[in-house]
Amino acid sequence: MLGQLTSTGTASSSASNRIFVYEVEGLQQNDQTDNNQYPVRNSSTILLQVPYSRMNSEMQRISRLGGKIVSIYPLGEAPSAPPSEAPQV
Repeated sequence: MLGQLTSTGTASSSASNRIFVYEVEGLQQNDQTDNNQYPVRNSSTILLQVPYSRMNSEMQRISRLGGKIVSIYPLGEAPSAPPSEAPQV
């Protein structure tokens, strides 16, 4: 029928189970965070675990808090190391 799914829904259920790690720098206390019940800790970088379904809203929240996302990677995978500047001998 029109508008009905023919698959078993395994693709959407696996998407909802995915967790990503955001490496964020520059979070700071501001007018937006003053409304919270807790202070925001200033630090160089922090790691946040975010479900796939909340990725967009979490990016917006980080932006409102003055943070910058340094990297995003799936939970369980190590972040890729940046290429070194010096040639290897």
